[in-house]
Amino acid sequence: MTGQRLVNVMEELVSGLVRFFLRSPEYQIFCNCNECEMRIVAKALNNLPPHYVVSESEREKVFNELKSPKNIEIINKEIIRAIYEAGNRRNHVV
Repeated sequence: MTGQRLVNVMEELVSGLVRFFLRSPEYQIFCNCNECEMRIVAKALNNLPPHYVVSESEREKVFNELKSPKNIEIINKEIIRAIYEAGNRRNHVV
């Protein structure tokens, strides 16, 4: 993050976790194309609170707070829910 710009740290975290989930063996039955991946990220983010920051130091602090076991459990549940919702509605097959 350079200069001052608005960043949603939750979005960064969720995007990385969705990418990780979709490439793991348990979720190989779900499509991981860019469109499906973005749809899953959007669905998960709609059910999670945003965490906007404007500096790298704030980003690091919030990122570390969001990585607590309790927060990761909540985030993972929303991502898994979004994967299954998107998987049931997709228009193409893997």
